[in-house]
Amino acid sequence: MANVVRDPREHPDAIIPDLSKPNPVFGFTKDDVALVYGSRWKQRYFKKVGDDYFPLPVQWDVFHQTWSRYFVPNTGDWWATLYPPDNFKRPTGPLCDGCHSVNYDINTKSLTEWNVGCERCHGPGEAHVKKPVRDNTLNPARFDYVHASDTCIQCHSQGQPVSNPIQGKYYDWPVGYDVSKNLRDYWKLEEHKLGDLTFTHFPDGTAHKNRMQGNDFVQSLMYARGVTCSSCHDPHGNENVAMVRKPGNALCLDCHGPNAQAGPHAPSVEAHSHHKAGSAGNECIACHMPKIAQTIADQNVRSHTFHFVTPSDTETLKIPNACNVCHTDKSIEWAKSALESWPDRSPWRMSR
Repeated sequence: MANVVRDPREHPDAIIPDLSKPNPVFGFTKDDVALVYGSRWKQRYFKKVGDDYFPLPVQWDVFHQTWSRYFVPNTGDWWATLYPPDNFKRPTGPLCDGCHSVNYDINTKSLTEWNVGCERCHGPGEAHVKKPVRDNTLNPARFDYVHASDTCIQCHSQGQPVSNPIQGKYYDWPVGYDVSKNLRDYWKLEEHKLGDLTFTHFPDGTAHKNRMQGNDFVQSLMYARGVTCSSCHDPHGNENVAMVRKPGNALCLDCHGPNAQAGPHAPSVEAHSHHKAGSAGNECIACHMPKIAQTIADQNVRSHTFHFVTPSDTETLKIPNACNVCHTDKSIEWAKSALESWPDRSPWRMSR
């Protein structure tokens, strides 16, 4: 499980950039930082005022090793117009903490622990700790596919509570939900009108921003066939990127395979991808999970619809296609011509 939120007093290495060096972009010291958020793509910093935490107005771009402003504009999220345009009037309790902690209590602003702990996915654990048997804990692996994936979708999705505001505040996480309940009673996914390009969605409904894996996944054929988040990801963590159960194509080939019913319909993966073995273009995720959902600057995360976005989709719907995400020096026309030259590709699907 990822330790996204860390206390720099307990973990001195938590703050990635060197705050001791003068920098005109930020005006705070490490003593102002009560908590840090993130370490892979970006890192944000939270100051404690009273019993609330507030985001400082800058963030660190981990990939580019640069600072940038952090402020959610009115067009940046559904809740932005409902809070004053000041980071120190936007507490993390209603907007962040429910997903980055266990058992966050909106009345006392207390929690069991930061990050995703056991009770987040398995429910109350006291009885199980005293007597660790199967019958006194909840296990998403034994849920039906909807409730199993809802364990993850509760936070890995863009949406808002069914009832909002709650006690006079607008929350950006499913207040009151736990894995013994139905997520749909507490949370609704962000609405989208097909054809519209928005901050959250591309015109075809694919996620335009990070933390929308759930919005993507429920549209997929994989989800419809009963695949769950934990079919591919190990929720208890491992050394693989994104905690996938196996690295590279090995994960996909557990269910897919050359000329298998589930595809690909070709004698080999290389024949299907038209890329050399071992190359980036021969990875299943290169074409079926392109990096098109923005997280910070030009750093994107992977789509989770598993749909192959064609160059024609780019022309008509302005959604980045898998070919040009990698071949950035080539045109859309080049990508279309390349696909048209592959005799195993349906011209009807490639031109739609």
